[in-house]
Amino acid sequence: MATRRMTVSQAIVEFLAHQYTVDGDVRVRTIEGMFGIFGHGNVAGLGQALKQLSISDPNLMPYHQGRNEQGMANQAIAYSRMTRRLSTFAVTASVGPGATNMLTSAAVATTNHLPVLLLPSDTFANRVADPVLQQLEQPHDATLSVNDAFKPLSRFFDRISRPEQVFSAMLNAMRVLTDPSETGAVTVCLPEDVQAEVIDVPEEFLADREWHVRRPRAERSAIDRAVAAIKLAKRPMIVAGGGVIYSHANSALRNFVEKTGIPATMSQAGVGSLNWDHPQNLGSVGATGTTAANRIAKDADLVIGIGTRYSDFTTGSRTAWQNPDVQFININVAAFDAIKHASSISLVADARDTIEELTTALEGYRVEPNFEGEYATEKQIWNTVVDEAFVDQKRDLPSQAEIIGAVQLATDPRDVLVCAAGSLPGDLHKLWRVRDDLGYHVEYAFSTMGYEIAAGLGVARADKTRDAVVMVGDGSYLMLHTELVTAVAEKLMFITVLIQNHGYASIGHLSETVGSQRFGTKYRFANSAANDHETGEQLPIDLAMNAESYGVKVIRVAPGPDSITDLTAAMKEAKAHQGGPVLIHINSDPLIYSPGGEGWWEVPIAEESTIESTKKALANYKDQKKRQRNYL
Repeated sequence: MATRRMTVSQAIVEFLAHQYTVDGDVRVRTIEGMFGIFGHGNVAGLGQALKQLSISDPNLMPYHQGRNEQGMANQAIAYSRMTRRLSTFAVTASVGPGATNMLTSAAVATTNHLPVLLLPSDTFANRVADPVLQQLEQPHDATLSVNDAFKPLSRFFDRISRPEQVFSAMLNAMRVLTDPSETGAVTVCLPEDVQAEVIDVPEEFLADREWHVRRPRAERSAIDRAVAAIKLAKRPMIVAGGGVIYSHANSALRNFVEKTGIPATMSQAGVGSLNWDHPQNLGSVGATGTTAANRIAKDADLVIGIGTRYSDFTTGSRTAWQNPDVQFININVAAFDAIKHASSISLVADARDTIEELTTALEGYRVEPNFEGEYATEKQIWNTVVDEAFVDQKRDLPSQAEIIGAVQLATDPRDVLVCAAGSLPGDLHKLWRVRDDLGYHVEYAFSTMGYEIAAGLGVARADKTRDAVVMVGDGSYLMLHTELVTAVAEKLMFITVLIQNHGYASIGHLSETVGSQRFGTKYRFANSAANDHETGEQLPIDLAMNAESYGVKVIRVAPGPDSITDLTAAMKEAKAHQGGPVLIHINSDPLIYSPGGEGWWEVPIAEESTIESTKKALANYKDQKKRQRNYL
């Protein structure tokens, strides 16, 4: 067998450049490129390998510079969502803090079932120079390094301690990255000495390799049981999750609900499964749901979960479904999720194929006309609520709902809305009117502050025919905004709408509901005498100036009665801009809340307190707990 003499790093980079994911007639690179910040650990390994390729074959493995390892990994995760998990990036980091900066992103990828390949450098396998700079030593276990922290956060973990291990490690990494039921963060640790060691690599390892997406079919008996249950149901409903989008099941779902009349609701990841104005789309369900979805859910006798993991926000902390006889049919490629809610009918199968089979088997079935009329009325009621929330009230500081409405009206149908944390995801889940199956990109499985800017960059990389519109509050912006520099460097265009509310608005609201009166949530000078941040003067923060210092085009919307009109004009100007990112800065009033959808989210309240507001919150909490069901 012909071989080539290469370093381990050179073998990894060239191997990754020849991996392809195949889904039907779609064939794309599995690893589109590699992000890297170099330091001791990877500068002489993967860094050297990438440099060598940039000379011999510049297009084989594109390299992208980052500013923060978490930001680089978040870009890769966002990119993978936009490609429906068919393609992602590899991310290399140096030893120690460079590697551990990616821990949060590993959790983001795994909780969201999105593929990313993390290649953190590790300390010397030979231990000759121990302890090296940035090495963690544990006296009780000499094999431990900081990279062991990735184990509970990864769907696959390996450490290449000898050059010969590179073959099995990388093949297993690809296996997990391309498996819909297994995918998430894949972490392969690379000791800095091993990265530079030489090995004879078989040409077969470096040849093009295809990884075909598995689409398992449901068992015939499970299909039959599901059909029987649906036919008996009087008030069935659907909860569409991210699996609908990842399996290209949008058209299949639309056909299914149109033929059966069964209404659909959406988790955060499932928004886009149907366009907002589809007659059977009742919008979001659960804690951040619409009144339409939550009122129908309350009395539903059958819930068809498709590609959802039933988070507490989706279930309203298990209060959404109050019918004592409610049953669950779960369609999910992952058996772990398919059995949730004690589902008596679990279809461990691909969403698209299963929906198509159910549609055929249910030929002639349709829900009762009075049920269709009921949910149609609820949908219209909620649409009116949203219309009213979007009306410009001409306040000096507009509400977040007014800002969302103005941004919504200024976007094109194929634009991608990006968000992740704070009060925005809850409001967007209820209010955003999605018009494209990939038009809503809200990371809410881990709800990571700081995801937004990097994700906007990842979306921009994935599809340059769409505008990515990042909506982010000042709290999340301050967590991680440095990837704006990467966008400037590569002249990648996306729009950031930065909402300045001078604090942590979401936690501030939550703090009020639990009786803690917004403690520690305002951006003000510390008052040491009172031991708080609530009573001092407001901090002189200028985040627009921060973005301008990076070279970003910034449009400031001044406070005043014309702020929403000016925001509309700013969006038009931003969308016309070419050659780099744009940031629109606008101030809002965090105390004007968006309309509620009658959902609940459980956050425990202190059972003993001297604060009167906490006592009141506890009483309300106990009342809500009475509605909680043990159907999981």
